[in-house]
Amino acid sequence: MPELIAESFARNGRVNVAVIAALSEADLDLEDGAGGWTLGKHLGHLADFRKSWLSNISPPHAEGLPEVLRGNWSNFELTTRDLGELAATFRAGDAAALQAVSDALREGRAFADPWNEGAYASSPVHFLQHILVHDAHHRGQIMALLRRGGRTPEQMNALDDATWAIWRE
Repeated sequence: MPELIAESFARNGRVNVAVIAALSEADLDLEDGAGGWTLGKHLGHLADFRKSWLSNISPPHAEGLPEVLRGNWSNFELTTRDLGELAATFRAGDAAALQAVSDALREGRAFADPWNEGAYASSPVHFLQHILVHDAHHRGQIMALLRRGGRTPEQMNALDDATWAIWRE
């Protein structure tokens, strides 16, 4: 496992937990007013992303991960509004993803490719990179929803400071 990607992946997990720690249950209902996902849907999608992908590329590593969504990919809802449970789901999913990549590297194998689209064909580590990019994309949307939902510039700056500090260590 390249040390830098493992460290970046761990920092990404800490950023996710820091964002969740700054939320209230009411924040889960924030929406953009234009038909986009609520903040809770973004958060649930992120938490479920690891399990969803692992169930296809490395099914044994998805076993036992919590279910936080019900429905299908286009119409879903959270199974819990407990932010502590959501944070725990992120941590469990990150651990499972890291273990799946470590196992694949140790065994010298690629991940399964059930859709025949060449996913992670050159290295299983690309799964961790996919998670990093995907998380950053949705965290940006979450931050925009917090701003739109009434967070003050000072509150947003405090959250920015808390999350960017993790990347600047």
